Amino acid sequence: MEPLLALFAEWWWIGPAAAGAGTVGWVGVRRTRRRALPAGSSTPGVTTTGDRAARAWASRPLSKSAARRLELDAAQLDLQTARLAVARGRADVKVADAEVVRAQAERAASRVSPEAVSAARARLVDAQRDLRAAAAEVRARRAGVKAAKVMLPAIRSGSAPLPIVRLLAEHDAILARWMAYETDLALAIDYPAMTDPRSPLLAEFLRAHERAQWLRPASPQTRLEPAEFLAYRDAVRRAAHAFDHAEQTARRGGQPQPSVEAGDAWSRVASDLADTAQRALARSMESMGRAAARSWNDRGAKRTAKNAPDAERPAPRAGGAASTNGPVWPPPARDRPHPPAS
Repeated sequence: MEPLLALFAEWWWIGPAAAGAGTVGWVGVRRTRRRALPAGSSTPGVTTTGDRAARAWASRPLSKSAARRLELDAAQLDLQTARLAVARGRADVKVADAEVVRAQAERAASRVSPEAVSAARARLVDAQRDLRAAAAEVRARRAGVKAAKVMLPAIRSGSAPLPIVRLLAEHDAILARWMAYETDLALAIDYPAMTDPRSPLLAEFLRAHERAQWLRPASPQTRLEPAEFLAYRDAVRRAAHAFDHAEQTARRGGQPQPSVEAGDAWSRVASDLADTAQRALARSMESMGRAAARSWNDRGAKRTAKNAPDAERPAPRAGGAASTNGPVWPPPARDRPHPPAS
């Protein structure tokens, strides 16, 4: 009995240590699995604390202040995105400019063909055009922010509807216009293209409508982030544009409208011509400047030689006649003969 008691007294700590090590290992495995899972995912049948918090946050209704500022916050986010696009455009222009310089240097060393230099210049022109478009987008987004700020006092006072309510009303108006063609027999007979799903324009509207319907919130009180509001607003605008285009084409008897791609092509051609004319004008002005500078230098040299001191001028010949290298003009007058004395 005494040997057993002595053995227990020596090794009694093994049991608690093993239990503690097992507990620590189990906790570590659980944390590792949670970190390995992507955001918003969990094992089947298991709800984590993060999932419960996300669901609770999403189920909370949108506060009044957030609902009033939703359009302004979305406009500011849109402006920030446009500014990032401008920054990327400037970087692209710098890269394209460096490519042009490199191509010109390699062309001077006869390493590349002239087509490579032309291609580099074309990429530079495209990058500059994209930068101008991004800058115009920033100006438009800045105007949107100002408009949202102007509407904010009216929304707070209640004289104007909330942004999400107004956007839902715009979406409902588009659906009502479309359903008029689906339910009115006279409109369906007069404009069959508006009820034919094989029509390309109507198919485009249906795709835009499906996208807008997918992004539509369940109610005006549904919590929306500014990015979600922007996505839904853009989807509603695309659906409205597609429906207007389809309706105008159907009411005009199916005559195609001028395509946007053609307008873009003509705009690109006009921009290229303007850039070419600008470069030609710059080269002409540079040539004229060099010619004017050369003429001015020649005049200065002649004026300096003319105003030189007399010591530097050639000495006159003996007899008082000045030394000349060519014929004298006008010839000197001769003495007139005197009449004979009477």
